[in-house]
Amino acid sequence: MQTARRSIPSGPRTAATTAIARLWQASPPLTAVSLLMLAAALASVVGIVVDPRVITGAPAWLKPFKFAISTAIYGLTLAWVFTSLPDRPKMRRVVGWTTTIVFVIEVGIIDVQAWRGTTSHFNVGTVLDRTLFAVMGVAILVQTFASVAVAVALWRHRFADRTFGWALRLGMTLTIAGAFTGGLMTRPMPQQLADAYAGKGMPVVGAHTVGAPDGGPGIPVTGWSRQHGDVRVPHFVGLHALQVLALFGLLARRWRRPESVRVRAVQLAAASYASLFLLLLWQSLRGRSVVAMDADTLTALVLWATASFAAFGSLGIFSKNPQHANEGSLA
Repeated sequence: MQTARRSIPSGPRTAATTAIARLWQASPPLTAVSLLMLAAALASVVGIVVDPRVITGAPAWLKPFKFAISTAIYGLTLAWVFTSLPDRPKMRRVVGWTTTIVFVIEVGIIDVQAWRGTTSHFNVGTVLDRTLFAVMGVAILVQTFASVAVAVALWRHRFADRTFGWALRLGMTLTIAGAFTGGLMTRPMPQQLADAYAGKGMPVVGAHTVGAPDGGPGIPVTGWSRQHGDVRVPHFVGLHALQVLALFGLLARRWRRPESVRVRAVQLAAASYASLFLLLLWQSLRGRSVVAMDADTLTALVLWATASFAAFGSLGIFSKNPQHANEGSLA
């Protein structure tokens, strides 16, 4: 009598285990810190439920939750990018550990300040607050420059799938540009400078909001201002360019188009995304809310959408039987 073979379990759990194992092979520290950040996010959810305190108009543990989720997504994405760079072990090790340490410092300080019942960013009211804010600023600057090494490696690497290669290169480059917009939030506001000149001191330096102090009416969860400009909007869009363009690159693999057309589609997607990022940055610096756009912003948005649609249409993306463009050399 033949013994029936035991079937190998399959499904979401097996797929997740396989994915984590692959990410761990590419970067153990990034994978570990991402899982740690997911646990921190769950702890923050508990804090939101049981802690009634409010800091600058939002639940005390909402910001720790958002940063934990954001760093987890970025860490897992970066580890995934590393799977495409097997020939760069030193870069992966240095950037992986640098990013891991920075994330632990950054989210740790945010959690400590939430526990203390005060803000983490722009808070220079005491020696401790100033020190913590300075440490956060230096740490995130180091991490941003470390990510430049990843971008350089991606631009130098010769991808067998040129479409996906372009998606990663352009996505990483735009993500770095988005990260640098964080520096715009640390500039002293006019009222803060006026108070300092008047001898009232400057316990807060910088703000997310443009045209008003932080803490006003905001969009649920994100907290972006509903009445004024908010630099967090373009900052968020820029930071997530890597995920958006990588996903676009994966989808482009399924298109039955010549490789040169798919490459141009990714390049157009990156150009469109960069234009939207700049449009949102321009809007926020003018003090306009993302949910209360003025005529100039709406006009610019319509022009952006029209130009993007026309550019993709020129490639025959929306046609069932497109006239394929000539195979160009787009390395």
